Amino acid sequence: PEGGGAFVTLGTFYGIGVGPGDPELMTVKGARLLAQCRNVFVPKAGIAVQSVALEIAKGYLAPGACVRELTFPMTTDRAELASAWDASAGEVAIPLEAGQDACFLTLGDPMLYSTYIHLLRALRARFPALPVMTVPGITAMCAAASLAEFPIGQFKEPVTIVPAADDLRVVRQAIAAGGALVLMKVGKRLETLIDLLEDVGRADGSVFVSRAGMAGERVETDIRKLRGQEAEAGYLSVILSRVEEEDVK
Repeated sequence: PEGGGAFVTLGTFYGIGVGPGDPELMTVKGARLLAQCRNVFVPKAGIAVQSVALEIAKGYLAPGACVRELTFPMTTDRAELASAWDASAGEVAIPLEAGQDACFLTLGDPMLYSTYIHLLRALRARFPALPVMTVPGITAMCAAASLAEFPIGQFKEPVTIVPAADDLRVVRQAIAAGGALVLMKVGKRLETLIDLLEDVGRADGSVFVSRAGMAGERVETDIRKLRGQEAEAGYLSVILSRVEEEDVK
């Protein structure tokens, strides 16, 4: 889709969730819109890292599409992050102000722990009336649950989703709440999380899935086997957990 027309000054901004890794898990809508968009923006975690989202979606790009990478720093410094989001919004604003549409690709779902959330806010601050369409995507936790045959939620049990890389106290609170637990952004804390789950008696009810739908996909039902792995083992991974005896009778 291309913005434009006599009375339209801004193009439309599309946020497209490309899913967890398998290109076939992109939505039909996301693939269709991407195939019509000339200005495509993709996130990168660092200068030397390729965009995983682009690798997933590259087969759906329009011929001649202009792909631009937006680098977001791996930091928790709010000021540094805000500066990066604003700078990226400035780059996306260029085609939008020319009346052209722009797509931003993001892993999983755009509204679940995604950089898209912050980029959208920065664009809204610039253009309050910006036309926006957000296309949901299959999340990593849903792909992991399918691969491991692990029901995320059953009957009336609660489900808690925690970005594990931030604060282990939050993980402990989520465990204490009971029900099913989804640990995202495992990263370098993999072994620490394994120790924590074993300490609270949830190791046997936990599964680990990394790189779901990608090369190197791994599903591990005995998370203790992951001890001693390289630091990269927790990258693009999810841990799903529940206390086994909590299964609803």
